[in-house]
Amino acid sequence: MSLETKDVGPTPKRRFNVLFGLTLFALLLALWLVLGVSTDSFWTGNNIANLLRQGSMIAILAIGQTFVIITGGIDLSVGAIVGFTSVVVAWLLAHGFPVWAAILITLGIGVCIGLFHGFGIVRLGLPPFIITLATLTSLRGIGLLITNGATISIDNDPFTEFSRNDFAGIPNLFWMVVLVGIPAYIFLHHSRWGRYLFSVGSNAEASRLSGVNVKGTIYLAYTLSAVCASFVGLLLASRIGIGNATQAEGWELQAIASSVIGGTSLFGAVGSIHGPLLGAFILATINNGANLLNVNSFWQRVITGVLIIVIVYFDQLRRRQR
Repeated sequence: MSLETKDVGPTPKRRFNVLFGLTLFALLLALWLVLGVSTDSFWTGNNIANLLRQGSMIAILAIGQTFVIITGGIDLSVGAIVGFTSVVVAWLLAHGFPVWAAILITLGIGVCIGLFHGFGIVRLGLPPFIITLATLTSLRGIGLLITNGATISIDNDPFTEFSRNDFAGIPNLFWMVVLVGIPAYIFLHHSRWGRYLFSVGSNAEASRLSGVNVKGTIYLAYTLSAVCASFVGLLLASRIGIGNATQAEGWELQAIASSVIGGTSLFGAVGSIHGPLLGAFILATINNGANLLNVNSFWQRVITGVLIIVIVYFDQLRRRQR
C-alpha cells in the first residue's frame, strides 16, 4: 500500500493518494480515541503537548528522508547529523556567536554534509547505504572528539526557551513542522524539481535521456535531507539545552519507518509529504500510548517493525500487479 504522486489532476492515482492519506488520518484518530478511553491522562493538555513535541522532530526528519527514498536511495546518517549539529550549535553559542549566526552556520554544515553524500554517490559511485552509514559513524566520532565525550551546556535562554514554549496553545515545535511541511509539499508536488525526484526514482537512465539532470537531482535530495536533519539538531539542542553527540540514536530508523508507514515506497518513485507526517505522529502516538499503559518499551519496537513489514509487503504486491 503506497502513495504515488507523479500525476497531476484528478487521476486514479491522485484519488488513491487522497484516500490513503485519509485512511492514515482515520487510523491516527482511532488511536487517539482508543487511548482516550483506555487512559485517564491521554487527553490532558500536558500529554497532548508532549505528544506533539515527540512527533514533530521525527516528522521533519521523515520529510527529508522521503525526498531521498523517492529517488530510490536511503539516508542512514540523519540521526547522527542531529546529534552532531546539536554539538555544533552548542559550541558556537558557548564561544560567543550570536544566535542567528550559530543557526546559519549549523544549517550550512547540513548543506555541506548533503553535498558530500551527493558527491560520494554521483562522483565516487558509492551506494547510498554505504556513504551515509560511513557518515553516521564519522559524525558520532567527530562530535565526541569535539566534546571529549561530554556535553556542552547552552546558557542562552531565548534559544532554549523557544522549543519549550507555545504559540496559540500549540507547541512551537509543531509550528516548525508546518513551517517545513508547507514548502516541502509545494516543492514535491507542484514544482519541476519535485517531478524530477519521482522521475529519477522511477528510472534514472530514462530520466537522463529525457533531459533530467539526474546528478543534480540526487545532490538536491540528499542536501534537503541533511538540512532537515541539521534543523532538527537545532530544535533538539533548544529543547534539551545541551549539545550531545550521542543524542538521536536510532532516529534515522524512526524517520524511515515514518516515511514507509506514510506510503513512501522503498523501491523509489512513490511518496508524499503528508503521509510521512501522519506516519511520524502515528508512531509517536503508539509510543506515547504504550508509556501511558505501562507497556514494555520493547513492544514499541516490535509494533513498529510489524507495521513496516506489512506495508512493504503490500507495496511489493502493488508493484507486481503493475
